[in-house]
Amino acid sequence: MAVLSLALVGGSAFAENETTTKKGTIAYTPLTLSNPFFKIIGDHITAEAAKNGYDTLMLDPDMDVKKQSDQFDDFISSGVTAIILVPCDRLSIGPAVKAANAEGIPVFTVDAKCAAEGVEIVGHVGTDNFQGGELAGQAMIKALGESGGKVLVLDFKKAHSCVLRVAGFKKVIEAHNAGRTTGKIEIVAELNGNGARTEGYQSTADALQAHDDLDAVFAINDPSALGAYTAIEEAKRQDQIKIIGFDGQLDGKQAIKDGKIFADPIQHPDKMGRQIVQNIMKYLAGEEYEKDALIPATLYDKATADNDPDLK
Repeated sequence: MAVLSLALVGGSAFAENETTTKKGTIAYTPLTLSNPFFKIIGDHITAEAAKNGYDTLMLDPDMDVKKQSDQFDDFISSGVTAIILVPCDRLSIGPAVKAANAEGIPVFTVDAKCAAEGVEIVGHVGTDNFQGGELAGQAMIKALGESGGKVLVLDFKKAHSCVLRVAGFKKVIEAHNAGRTTGKIEIVAELNGNGARTEGYQSTADALQAHDDLDAVFAINDPSALGAYTAIEEAKRQDQIKIIGFDGQLDGKQAIKDGKIFADPIQHPDKMGRQIVQNIMKYLAGEEYEKDALIPATLYDKATADNDPDLK
């Protein structure tokens, strides 16, 4: 029997005819679909769900927790089978998750956890962000060398994943500094990069005004790292200031090859999208699954980029 499959992305709707009856719908609301990372996760969620006989409903909250909460209302009223969430705000999304809990709709998180009190999250798949932050710290030590230097951190405290990245980074930097009298690495500012190019640019421009001896930037993702590079280039200091990013998006990898970013701990959004759906299938079948699955980050540097066939 042919049924109508409806998918929504960023508020626009499109429909396609399916030749088989679907078992249900898996909903996905990420932080934003303007970040390619979350779109890759969504594409692999869609593909894996289709393999298992499910439609996918993908909506873009555009980093707005109110909009994301409204999307939960839509998911609940349409009776979706499960919800996959990347919280726009790890605390404020709590009431929406509780509403889904009350209706018996399982909520899974991917990439970033929900930290709201009293919610039930039945499974999480993400990057080992603390370990990735440690890789970023090691890359920063290599980038600055024996002389050390002053570092700006572009964070995004609304996302638990980004909090963990900064914590792992600081752990390695603190260990590096222990017992040293010279060559220390000093974090001189922590500013909100909002995980986006615009805010990454503005925060870096502000930091350059306040710290004319800045040596490096650690940004919690590629968009904010690329925004930082634009500000640094405008200040004509791209030859003096090193940037460590995070994620491994295509434009971030290209920037590493081009010498704009020193290195990235990279995530694997394709694996994340597939695994979260596989865990949903196990949950629905009453089978055992890993409730908190963390995929290790790997370091991507210029040598890796020079041998990457996907780059120019």
